[in-house]
Amino acid sequence: MRNAVTEIPAAAPASALAHFQSQFAFETDCWDTHAAMATAEPGFVLVDTRSPELYARGHVPGAINLPHRKIIASRMAAYPASTLFVVYCAGPHCNGAARGAVRLAELGYAVKLMAGGVTGWLDEGFALASGEAEAAA
Repeated sequence: MRNAVTEIPAAAPASALAHFQSQFAFETDCWDTHAAMATAEPGFVLVDTRSPELYARGHVPGAINLPHRKIIASRMAAYPASTLFVVYCAGPHCNGAARGAVRLAELGYAVKLMAGGVTGWLDEGFALASGEAEAAA
């Protein structure tokens, strides 16, 4: 019996493999971000792209606050060209992280999106930090 799921055939396994493997080049998840942030050298700068007010109410520990509209060449010049950024926003209903990722990529930086954002972070059972943003570069 045909339905909305089976109406269009699934991709060939080789195509599915290439598609799903490529996603890891563009995003990471909250669990892996949490584990990396618990180390002395996570290998990336974690960026909360939400407003300073939302950041102050609760953000991922170790994240800097850099609203996507503030990601400009003059501000980002403080970071080496080799810097990897991981961006997040409120969650799947928010596109601020994607907007920040676009701006960073336009400036030539490597960037990944933390899937789930704050919502995903909390869903994993991780705590948020609160308080004003420290001065970002």
